[in-house]
Amino acid sequence: MIQGPASLPTALQRARGAARIAVRAEDGKTCLARLYQDGCGKIRLPRDHSALGLEAVLINSSGGLTDGDRLTWDAEVGPGARLTLTTQACEKVYRARAGQAETAVTLDLGEGASLDWLPQETILFDGGALARRLEADLAADARLLAVEAVVLGREAMGESVRHGRLADRWRIRREGRLVFADDLRLEGAITDLAAKACVLAGARAFASMLLVADDAERFLPAVRAALGPRGGASAFDGKLFARVAAADGFVLRQTLLPALEALRDGRPLPRVWRA
Repeated sequence: MIQGPASLPTALQRARGAARIAVRAEDGKTCLARLYQDGCGKIRLPRDHSALGLEAVLINSSGGLTDGDRLTWDAEVGPGARLTLTTQACEKVYRARAGQAETAVTLDLGEGASLDWLPQETILFDGGALARRLEADLAADARLLAVEAVVLGREAMGESVRHGRLADRWRIRREGRLVFADDLRLEGAITDLAAKACVLAGARAFASMLLVADDAERFLPAVRAALGPRGGASAFDGKLFARVAAADGFVLRQTLLPALEALRDGRPLPRVWRA
């Protein structure tokens, strides 16, 4: 009987997904211009979107991410168009054997365009590893709202994240000039790191929010009131940035809902956020 080398590792299938959407303004409404999907990256367009803009729901049909998986999402919003991007469900990052999962988001906004990047929470499981990148290029008077929320295991399921890795990189440019940059990293003994007062003070969930708009400063009082004592926000030079920590994913969601609705100037959030 002929046997192969016992030392060769088993090659596991890895997920690959890419999706791109482009929208344009036409007769006072936002219309689909282009749509591309490949692999596990899918986009669906609910029929009940408002006349003020178009809503797109992003789907990772692989059911989660682990080491070696790659996802890319690209959106182009033409002059005067409005687009809201969200996800069908929370993204789950499972234990990695080696390496990490990677996601990349690229957003391009034309003159007078508006884009809300509102994915649901990312759930990091014990041993999970994720490198995430968000890049956006805005025209002079474009408006961008972005949020990323993370839950360190589901408390109701008795989960904890003893070790793992999360690297989150944001780069926002207006007319090619860098106007906002942020790098967040949790790596190693995440439970111990999260317990430190200077990190999360024992919180199991947190979120970052950014609004880039000419009138961003006017939303500061409402956002601070919504976030409460476990959040902080500042506004400067046409930008508002906030972070908030919470005991668990449920409390985080209840905190984010009024904060994001304030930043959307009263417009309701996508239905998937309230399902």
